[in-house]
Amino acid sequence: MAENVYQNGGAKHVAPAPPHPHVPGIANPAPLGLMGFAMTTFVLSCYNAGIFGISVTTPPNVVIGLAFFYGGIAQFLAGMWEFKTGNTFGATAFGSYGAFWLSYAAILIPWFGVVEGYTSAGYERDVAPAVAIFLLGWTIFTFIMWFGTLKTNVALSALFAFLTLTFLLLTIAEYKGSDGHRFKRAGGFFGIFTAIIAWYLALAGILTHENSYFTLPIGPLNRRHR
Repeated sequence: MAENVYQNGGAKHVAPAPPHPHVPGIANPAPLGLMGFAMTTFVLSCYNAGIFGISVTTPPNVVIGLAFFYGGIAQFLAGMWEFKTGNTFGATAFGSYGAFWLSYAAILIPWFGVVEGYTSAGYERDVAPAVAIFLLGWTIFTFIMWFGTLKTNVALSALFAFLTLTFLLLTIAEYKGSDGHRFKRAGGFFGIFTAIIAWYLALAGILTHENSYFTLPIGPLNRRHR
């Protein structure tokens, strides 16, 4: 902090500079990112699992809005705020999965021409393998990120473990095409479990001693923080 120096009758006086205006701290962006991820994953997974009377072959068009606005933009912004808090893992995870949902929405929206680029050229059979490669990349990414959770807490580590299996099952389903319904349904149920874990983590981040009568345990894995 700078100081003001002035002379008074030959004596040197040092007056402290006025304090800086208060800058409010940044709120925890993780619950927002987790909520956006959980909601979008849950809705899509219900379609993939074929529950509530929905066929596994029905196009999941209802998820487009969530994938674009909540799982996409909101989660991506949460990732950018994680950069501000100094959380490299959170910034990478939320920023990446926000981009995943935006790119997935682009595949489903006809205006982007992703699927039409295959069908118009007579390569309809290549659509499923192309989506499988897309999902395989995210399977690998999620598995890599799982290693960054091994000293965090049980809930976060379980989230990335279930998400890795979800992506893997959906990748296999796309590779198998019309014969992959069982893998798609299994991936849907694993996705639902993943969404529940994400909701739990989000609620654990929201509930504090200031706003709730109870908090949620997440099972720290780092012994120094137990």
